[in-house]
Amino acid sequence: MRVAAIIPAAGIGRRMQKHLPKQYLTLGDRPILAVTLAVFEQMPEITEITVVAQPGALDYCQEQVITPFGFKKVLRLIPGGKERQDSVYNALKVLQRQNDWDIYLVHDGVRPFVTAEEVRRVLRAAARHGAAILACPVQDTVKQVNRNRHIHQTLNRQEIWLAQTPQAFQAATLWRAFVEAYGRELYGTDEASLVEAMGLPVVVEPGSPFNIKVTTPEDLILAAAILQARERIALCQPPSA
Repeated sequence: MRVAAIIPAAGIGRRMQKHLPKQYLTLGDRPILAVTLAVFEQMPEITEITVVAQPGALDYCQEQVITPFGFKKVLRLIPGGKERQDSVYNALKVLQRQNDWDIYLVHDGVRPFVTAEEVRRVLRAAARHGAAILACPVQDTVKQVNRNRHIHQTLNRQEIWLAQTPQAFQAATLWRAFVEAYGRELYGTDEASLVEAMGLPVVVEPGSPFNIKVTTPEDLILAAAILQARERIALCQPPSA
């Protein structure tokens, strides 16, 4: 099975309030994007990786992330678009020229804590069902609130999941979803929403609350804590035989 991973990393990161876009901020001793890419670089299931960066930051991404950390599977670094959907579409248009992909997998460049096993589960589900995403069931009571911040109703939390990435799709399905979305001038908040708009089912695989998207200064603090905890756990593991 040939899997092309697309890593959108073209955001400006206004909510982070830092001098650098969030994907280039340091987590431990590496840029966040490098931590993310390392997961896919090490997976034999991933054939190659396409990174989508800001048009003005292509050289910076190459020189600060891809080259110094030796990512051999990153074969393409392409400019992003105005919206996330445009960025992913730019990658798909390049990948479609090969026309021999089985699965397209999309993962946020600033979700550094996804595990290889979580990626594998999504890939298997997409191969079997056509489309799959990671998501987490909500734990808190969920209220639907109007513009005046008055509660409209309490929603059934058993039916509400928080979407994450990766999101994986049979290649023909995702390409068709994007083409049809642009034909209808439809912009979705994630790739799955475009497939849903075609009336096709998307399978949910349970994710992890640690698979956070680093977006705000508070997220960066949490990410540092998760990294430290993982490093401590790794130190306690017995050496492999």
